[in-house]
Amino acid sequence: MHAGSVARITCEAVDEYGLESAPITILSDATDAKGYFFATLSPYEIQNHKKLTQCRAFLELSPLESCNVPTDLNNGITGAVLASYRLLHDNNIRLYTVGPFTFTSS
Repeated sequence: MHAGSVARITCEAVDEYGLESAPITILSDATDAKGYFFATLSPYEIQNHKKLTQCRAFLELSPLESCNVPTDLNNGITGAVLASYRLLHDNNIRLYTVGPFTFTSS
């Protein structure tokens, strides 16, 4: 992804009774010069004690008009599953990685 690109993270959600509810979607911060993006979602942001499952990352927005067509490289269109993570003990954060994702010209 180019610097300034945005990814979308969408997770399925279930309530405290195990019933599916509307998915939760967030947008990442714009990517840095190396194409890395960062998106956070804390338990405090999830209302009604919902549990998130089946989270996926998608290509969302390119800053370049001449290169803004998403490709499915590494599941950028179909959604890359957030499965394995590294635990950052100092911050109690799970760090997931996906991609790289790419855009192409039309």
